[in-house]
Amino acid sequence: MPFLKKVVLRWQDCPPEQQNVFPYHIPALRNLDELEFRHNVTFLVGENGSGKSTLLESIGVSCGFSIVGGKDLVITNEKDDASLSTILNLQWMPRVKQGFYFRAETFDTFAKYIDELADDPDVGKSAYAPYGGKSLNVRSHGQGFLEFLTNRLSTKGLYLLDEPESALSPQNQLVLLRMIHEMESSGSQFIIATHSPILMSYPGACIYEFSEEGIMEVAYEDTEHFQLTRDFLNYRERYFKQLFED
Repeated sequence: MPFLKKVVLRWQDCPPEQQNVFPYHIPALRNLDELEFRHNVTFLVGENGSGKSTLLESIGVSCGFSIVGGKDLVITNEKDDASLSTILNLQWMPRVKQGFYFRAETFDTFAKYIDELADDPDVGKSAYAPYGGKSLNVRSHGQGFLEFLTNRLSTKGLYLLDEPESALSPQNQLVLLRMIHEMESSGSQFIIATHSPILMSYPGACIYEFSEEGIMEVAYEDTEHFQLTRDFLNYRERYFKQLFED
């Protein structure tokens, strides 16, 4: 069973003047009072700007994870607004501290931070120990992603992944599915924001779709990601005609 059972938004703690500004004004979040996690693997899906990454970041902050990447709050991004975490309540059974937050769009910043640690005489090359013994930046972007995940998905805990597919080939997305399966089998919990129809096909997962109407649990085949990908592959010439006609 998942460690993190539920997130609750305490709207009574949000000043009225803030409720109409980012991130509180996002429709899917504004209509949310609580979200349950009944499965070890949960996917958050929806269009860009629908609020899935915002909610995931706020969960990460509430867990004490760095939302740039990794486990501890050691680096931040001044553009981040995780203020939603101030009205977020996490309900656990039991509470766990193991795990980390993985964020695709700031992976380069995280990899650079590890390089800076390795240059510190007090730390040295031991900074690379959790990442295969060498810099994440000496690999391709996708290889760096896999190296990070391969070496850090090793302890039973809560793993928050924000669009981990962004640098992965379809083949390596299947590799990631295998990693998730192995970790779930040992008791780990995953909450993953994604656009990948490959990842969200994971057997037995819960899929929450974010939209203007709110957040709804949906079947895999009912997601727009699945339907659009299936239809495009089956009828791509029709799509080209619509996209490219004058």
